[in-house]
Amino acid sequence: MKHFSLSLIFTFLLILHLQARGQDQCFECHKNAEDNPSKLFDHDIHHQKGITCAGCHGGNSQTDDMEQAMNKKAGFIGRPQGDDISRVCASCHGSQEKMKYFGSSLPTNQWKNLQTSIHAKPALKGKEQIVQCTTCHNAHGIVSVKNPSSPVYPLNVVKTCARCHADVAFMRSYNPSLPVDQLEKYRTSVHGMRNGKGDPKTAQCASCHGSHNIRAVKDVKSNVYFSNLPGTCAKCHSNTAYMKEYKIPTDQYEKYAKSVHGIAVLQKHDPGAPACNNCHGNHGAMPPGIESISKVCGTCHALNAELFASSPHKKAFEERKLPECETCHSNHEIVAATDKLLGTAPEAVCSRCHSAVQNPNGYLAAKVMRGLIDTMENREEYAKELVDEADQKGMDISDAKFKLRDIRQARLQSRTMVHAFNEAKFEEVVDNGLKTADFVISESQSSIHEYFFRRIGLAVSTIIITILALALYAFVRRLERKKNEVNK
Repeated sequence: MKHFSLSLIFTFLLILHLQARGQDQCFECHKNAEDNPSKLFDHDIHHQKGITCAGCHGGNSQTDDMEQAMNKKAGFIGRPQGDDISRVCASCHGSQEKMKYFGSSLPTNQWKNLQTSIHAKPALKGKEQIVQCTTCHNAHGIVSVKNPSSPVYPLNVVKTCARCHADVAFMRSYNPSLPVDQLEKYRTSVHGMRNGKGDPKTAQCASCHGSHNIRAVKDVKSNVYFSNLPGTCAKCHSNTAYMKEYKIPTDQYEKYAKSVHGIAVLQKHDPGAPACNNCHGNHGAMPPGIESISKVCGTCHALNAELFASSPHKKAFEERKLPECETCHSNHEIVAATDKLLGTAPEAVCSRCHSAVQNPNGYLAAKVMRGLIDTMENREEYAKELVDEADQKGMDISDAKFKLRDIRQARLQSRTMVHAFNEAKFEEVVDNGLKTADFVISESQSSIHEYFFRRIGLAVSTIIITILALALYAFVRRLERKKNEVNK
């Protein structure tokens, strides 16, 4: 019966709309009563399109007889309740033919998207979903999204979302872990400040989370799922024409995708790797300033940041007002750190500021540190070759194999210790790696020597045993010949 009633509503709607577009008697009556719904509906886009009250409530809006107008046989359903509210909206907004008839190019999948969204979960009553169409768009007085008076107009949508998301008691009933201060944070962000000043182009809730298809952050289909988030930000920030008036680069996503962070997120789907929001923030998004860049990086790379803070470069960077981590590693296009970054070669970052003439102390220190780390790497490679050789020869070198990990660990520690820019501390870490490498090399060489010693010993033993066997054989043959001669 429910589906029949909804179908009947639209049938009457079309009939009434096609009939010379006569007066909406329901509206006229309520208008004379000066009630609030009629005041709102007077400015409603549906009213402007010629849709009568019967379009949503059913019945016959062409008669001023209340009994006939609200006759259930005429399809009158009164005030839709629960999910029927959205179903009534979808009876038109879910049909391409009907929307085309009314001259609308709006998408017709809103109801379908809403049903798969986080807002489609059961409301507290358990008889309907959390959000209906009217929750955000209003019931009467609905206007186009492009109309500044619409609750979902870009300058208004943040307040509309906050009606629920800033309500502590309401949100606690659904998810106590969700923060309720998003609006306050948003107002402190670049997006929020521009939005507050009347710029409808800057990102607001729907720009990132979507509108009808909002999903939980942990849902892989969500616009703000960690591996989808860079693409969501790029919808605006990679659009040269859209971002032109803001005079900021639009190649951030392109650079990020090639970076060690971007590869980890976009290709390897590593949830521990940083996306845009990890550095810039979520609702309180801001471009990290010179002072904050190292602190942003330091939230993950804590030891590197601590070493740099006590290094001679800290003061030098502050005097020159250089961003700390970004100066050597860049910001969006951060490549995997390799030993090539250290030293005095043209491709080394040290050579950007240090040379034999300019800042020579740092130049010499970088040269020595690069030489030490190259030595350790060469010793590690040699140790690996010897371990592999001994292993192939079947020798037990489990201790040496285990120690190889310590060499690698020392090499990784040396890359971290670079940030202290202290030659003595760096040499201490490298020495530990070199001593371990010497141990592995010594153990492997001993095993290889033992292998050859065993092989030579086996060969000598085999020769001796063969000679003894032949001698014994000759002796036995001689005894047999003597015995035969005696018997003859």
